[in-house]
Amino acid sequence: QVQLVESGGGLVQPGGSLTLSCVASGFELSPYAITWFRQAPGKQREGVGCHSNIQWYSPSVEDRFVISPYPAKNTIYLKMNLLTPEDSGVYYCATARRASCTREWATVLRYDIWGQGTQVTVSS
Repeated sequence: QVQLVESGGGLVQPGGSLTLSCVASGFELSPYAITWFRQAPGKQREGVGCHSNIQWYSPSVEDRFVISPYPAKNTIYLKMNLLTPEDSGVYYCATARRASCTREWATVLRYDIWGQGTQVTVSS
């Protein structure tokens, strides 16, 4: 069964850091572009960043978030620093099983494999 499972979410204070994990089963992550999305209550799902031989990040996170693969564990991480309340939401990893991130990387409908999401809350 092809599956993505996120973990690592939680409550963190503003200015803090958090690392999310996305583990794949049923297929290997390493050949494919993997994208992180997030969705805040009442808002559309938005792209956070895409990792492949080419990387893209949303301007709102590009100086604070880093996506790092760990092929030996079939896992990809999202390291988030200097968190603000605006970073709160449910975070998802997704893949369309394409080799590279493209300019359309943040288009939700391009992806057919999604995790269930992990909640991140940034609050004092």
